[in-house]
Parts: sequence; structure tokens; C-alpha cells
Amino acid sequence: MSPHMPARRILVAALAASALLGAATVPAVASPSSASGRHAFGGYVGDGARLDYQKDVVVRVLKGVFERGDTAVVDRFVRADYIQHNPLAADGSGPLKNLATGVHQQFPDARYDIKRVISEGDLVLVHSNVVLTPGSRGSAVFDIFRFRGGKIAEHWDTGQNVPDSSVNGNDMFSTVSWPRSGQPGPRWLTDHNKRLVTRAFDRLIVDKDLSALDVYWGSEYHQHNPGIADGVAGVREGLGAYFRAFPELAVSRKRVVAEGDLVAVHSHYVSAPGERGQAVVDLFRVRGGKIVEHWDVLQDVPATSANDNTMF
Repeated sequence: MSPHMPARRILVAALAASALLGAATVPAVASPSSASGRHAFGGYVGDGARLDYQKDVVVRVLKGVFERGDTAVVDRFVRADYIQHNPLAADGSGPLKNLATGVHQQFPDARYDIKRVISEGDLVLVHSNVVLTPGSRGSAVFDIFRFRGGKIAEHWDTGQNVPDSSVNGNDMFSTVSWPRSGQPGPRWLTDHNKRLVTRAFDRLIVDKDLSALDVYWGSEYHQHNPGIADGVAGVREGLGAYFRAFPELAVSRKRVVAEGDLVAVHSHYVSAPGERGQAVVDLFRVRGGKIVEHWDVLQDVPATSANDNTMF
């Protein structure tokens, strides 16, 4: 959910690496157990077993590939026919193993600092700060992974450089609204919040109806897009100017991933007919039936790609 802004060129290695990078913020995946009463998904028990398993597998693979150059973790948790939507990476698990070796050799101190992880259905969404060189601001990245048969089968991502400053005073990663936690809220909230955010997004962004802000946004609203001022007034002014500047803007919602109070929308923004547009992930936090916080990442869709899958 963002005004149009110039393309932020990201290091080729960082964009390609975002296929499978990371640092653990949830427990490492447990080894599968055959003990009586244990769930088939990595030893987890309970209604959320598959979702927890998927989140933990993603963290283990990301951490292994990026921080240790571990190719064995790809063989264990990634399908050989892995489908890649990052335009700088080819399909298959082989290129990921090459990536693990290359990135670790070139950037041995790199970190993929995961801020939040959510899972719904067969999808896992990861929001991270990728820092290839210690001391640099790095990039903001959203990764989406799809599972099939207990392994990672498909990947989409968006990334942009973290700027020097922000007009709202918030960084691109922190949680400002209460409770100040990167962990999603209880899963019984997922369906309701997903429906609320989908309606709000379609009315505000797809239909360009600013009155949606009066219905779905809270009086407390924290903005992490560095180009938009804080609060509802800031987003009203910023999006109003954006809609006026690009009256033929078309936004296609591709997928929505939710868990608890966090809802992410992956979409294709096209400012004018004939343009390739931008791949965008918007992440919203809901509290008390209102949207209270927002993070996003934008990436220009390139003219060419190393795979034939598009970014969507």
C-alpha cells in the first residue's frame, strides 16, 4: 500500500539469495517422531502442528542455506522440482545449493534477520532484514513459500533497499502497536482478520476509495512505509496524491496469507497500462477489528527473468 517511488536497485546476490535465507526466531524444527500419539509433522502435536512444522522448516532451511552454506538442508526440506518466482533465480533445488555455496563464500558474515513469520494453509510468509555486510542497513524482504508433501515446493519474494531516513520516524521492521511483539496473535483470530483486511484492501487499494480508511482503520495507526507519514491522516494524504497522479492504477490481488492478528497481501501494482508494474507485499496488523499497523516492500518487475514463472 504505497505511493509510486523510484526503483530501489538491490544487489543481485541479495535478491537471488532471498530464495532461501534467514535467521531463526522460532524453535528449530524437531526430528520426526514415530512415538505413539505424535503428529506426523516433525513431532508436533495439536491443531497447529502442520503450520508450526512449516514455519520451523522454513527457518531451518533459511538459516542453513544463508548463514552456513548448508546444501544438505536443501536436499532434506526442498523439493527437487522447486518452483522459483524470484526473477534472478532458476527453478529447481540445484540452483539453491549453488546459491548456498556462493553466497556464503562471498558474504560470510551476512545475516537474514527474520522479524516475523506467519503460516496459513500451505503457505509461510517471512518478513526480514537482509544484511549482507555488517554495519549496512541492508534490504527489507518478504518471502512466501508454498509447501507440498511436507517440503518447500514454491517461492515468491519482494525486496527493496532500506533508506537512510523515514518521514514517519518508524523503521521498516519494528512493531509499534501494543503488544509490541513480532509474533502473530492467537490463530482463532485468523479467519476474521483475513476477511477484514481483504475487504479493506480491495476497497482502499483496488477500488481507490479513501472512505475505507474511516471504516477499517483505527485511530491509532502506525506506518512503516518510509515515504508515508504516520497515522490515518498520513496514509490518506499519501494515497490520495498517488491515486491522483496515477488515475489508471490497477492493482491485482494475488494471494493473502494470515495468522492471528497479521495479514499479508501479495499483489501486482500497475500504475499505467503497458507498464510491467511492481510486485508488492503489504502486511497489516489488526487489533479490536481495526487495522493499526502496516509494513510493506515494493520491487519493480524486471524486463527479463531467469525463470518462466513471473513474480506472481
